[in-house]
Amino acid sequence: MTTRYSLSPLLALFLLVPGLAAAVTVQDGLGEELELAEPAERIVSLAPHATEMLFAAGAGERVVAVSSHSDHPPEAAERTDIGGYSGPDMEAILAAEPDLVVAWAEGNPRGPVRRLRELGVPVFVSDPRGLADIPAELRALGRLAGTGETAEPAADDFTERVAALREAHQGAAPLRVFYAIWDRPLMTLSRGHPVTEVMELCGGVNVFADAEGASPRISEEAVLAAEPEVIIAGGMGEEQPEWLERWRRWPELPAVADDNLFFIKPDILQRTGPRLVEGAERLCAVLDQARERAQ
Repeated sequence: MTTRYSLSPLLALFLLVPGLAAAVTVQDGLGEELELAEPAERIVSLAPHATEMLFAAGAGERVVAVSSHSDHPPEAAERTDIGGYSGPDMEAILAAEPDLVVAWAEGNPRGPVRRLRELGVPVFVSDPRGLADIPAELRALGRLAGTGETAEPAADDFTERVAALREAHQGAAPLRVFYAIWDRPLMTLSRGHPVTEVMELCGGVNVFADAEGASPRISEEAVLAAEPEVIIAGGMGEEQPEWLERWRRWPELPAVADDNLFFIKPDILQRTGPRLVEGAERLCAVLDQARERAQ
């Protein structure tokens, strides 16, 4: 006996007419639903990490404008600059005629985002608060751009590399870590930033994890009282040796006594994008080196 299947007229229409079946629906970083009638062709990024996300998700050729300091990958610099993330140029954004804008929940002011939506421009709000959020947003952006064939492997690779680090550092001897994002005033990161999760992944303990605010100001006295075994400096991009050398004034500090003073490029650790896994691998290597010195 042969069973025959027939398509409904509506389903047949969606399969036969190009574009009708291309609508995509995703949840953004804030859990808000965003629907596009078809994959985006002209995308504007309002933050450097979002630019990296889009390129990693295979949507680089569809990105027509980016925020200032979108310096990775190098071809991002060829796109129109719409200004800094804290004050994007609305005229430049609209002139780019985007059919999708990727905004940053933490960094972009709400006014421009709200205005874009009022004008009918679809906005995906990126809000990566932890390591698991990055592959999730890569997949969502890949769907919005119709580049899932690139986004899915990129998301899988990120997840697998994080899992490998977690497995390799299970049971690692804990180390007390102070991470400086700025020198004057002295500033660090608390549990409100993924860097703390990365530290814990590598067997580190952020000595200011419970400080108030995501990037609290602290004093030298507070650092000395915390007695970190490792000190890591970030900054705005280039190595700042003086940020580390200042601590040599206290040779009794455990991190100084064992020469555990390290620099890690901030754009792979403080920028919550796909290269954060590179920052995690570097931080784990630094802590492994510190453990070897303690033996």
